Amino acid sequence: MALFPLFKKKEFFSAEDKEQIVEAIRIAEKETSGEIRVFVESKNAFVDPIDRAAEIFYKLKMQDTEHRNAVLLYIAMKDKQLALFADEGIYKQAGADYWNNAVKNMISQFTSENISKGIEQCILQVGQTLKEKFPYSPTDDKNELPDEIVFGK
Repeated sequence: MALFPLFKKKEFFSAEDKEQIVEAIRIAEKETSGEIRVFVESKNAFVDPIDRAAEIFYKLKMQDTEHRNAVLLYIAMKDKQLALFADEGIYKQAGADYWNNAVKNMISQFTSENISKGIEQCILQVGQTLKEKFPYSPTDDKNELPDEIVFGK
C-alpha cells in the first residue's frame, strides 16, 4: 500500500498511446532534418499557452538544432490548452496560416475525445511539412533531440 495514495500521479496516456505517439515522431522525422517534441503537463493556469510553449522550447534547448527547424507540441491536459511552437527556420517557411490550421485540425480531433490520435495526426502533418521544407540528407542529418514524450507537472 502506498503511503500517500491521494497523491498518485495520473497517467495521461496508456502505454500503447505513448508508444504510438513516439512512433509517429520517429516516422515524421525519418525523411527530414527537422525535429519534433511533445510536452504534456496537467495545468497551465497563469501563462498564455504560446508563451508556455516558448518557455519549454528554450528550456529543452530546441533552438540549438542546426537548421532551426524544431517544433514543440505543447498540451496542458486539465486546462485544455495546446500550442505549436516552431523555431524560426520552419516557422518562416511554412507561414502563420499553416500553424494556425495545424492547431485547428488537432482541436477537431480532441473534440472527438481522441487525444492521442489527434497528437499523432498533428505530428505526421508537421513531419510532412518538415520533409518538404527540410528534406533528409543522409550525409548530414542526425537525430538531434530525443523522441520521447516529455511530461511536466
